[in-house]
Amino acid sequence: MLRSLDVASTGMQAQSTNVETISHNIANMTTTGYKRRRAEFQDLIYQDLRRVGTMSSDTGYRVPAGAQVGLGVRTAAIYRINEQGTLSQTGNALDLAVEGRGYFRILLPNGEYAYTRDGTFSLSQDGTIVTADGYPLTPNIAIPNNAENITIDQTGQVQYTLSGQANSQVAGQIQLTTFQNENGLAAMGQNLFTETTSSGDPVIGNPETTGFGTIRQGFVEESAVNAVTEITDLITAQRAYEMNSKSITASDEMLQTLTNLR
Repeated sequence: MLRSLDVASTGMQAQSTNVETISHNIANMTTTGYKRRRAEFQDLIYQDLRRVGTMSSDTGYRVPAGAQVGLGVRTAAIYRINEQGTLSQTGNALDLAVEGRGYFRILLPNGEYAYTRDGTFSLSQDGTIVTADGYPLTPNIAIPNNAENITIDQTGQVQYTLSGQANSQVAGQIQLTTFQNENGLAAMGQNLFTETTSSGDPVIGNPETTGFGTIRQGFVEESAVNAVTEITDLITAQRAYEMNSKSITASDEMLQTLTNLR
């Protein structure tokens, strides 16, 4: 009887994690470049009350099914669904979206690299293209103070014109980074990810080449969260949590019946 209490408690813990994951998705419905998360669960080990395949008699007959009692559920992983978000036009020359595969590579203050799909860039005091937190885009690209008409084509080449001049100048080349296993990237907040041993080594290349997406200037990638899907999943998780709590209540009532026996 006590086993059912433990099993139901694992179910409640799993659905609590599920609700937290869904709530995180809903909270990031307007976060640029956000990819929705999905919690995955696995059943726990089983106890054999009667092992399948054992002999049922001396004549050699075997048990066809056996009897196994499960011990509940656990959270196996929380996956990122790396689907393309809708591109929203902003008109800002330094707003960039990646259409297809690839991350922008960012240099952190500690000298390490981070990766992001958030292409909301601006210029620093020295003309360097940086993120909203001031982290420079790499390779480093600087725009002169008197530059006009900044253009970034689909291949990531950054050009500008100087005041009074007709010919454009090349400021640099934006590159993208891909990974063998994008779900292996570690989220660090601020729309940034860092590589891990599970993600594989970063592969760097120019946009619009094989294996890499293209750059869209004047656009940002919206969150890939679907409100209807998340609310539906939230209701399902809530009902599952309630049913597990009912199992605990039923087990408690059965224990109470036993204790009241005279």
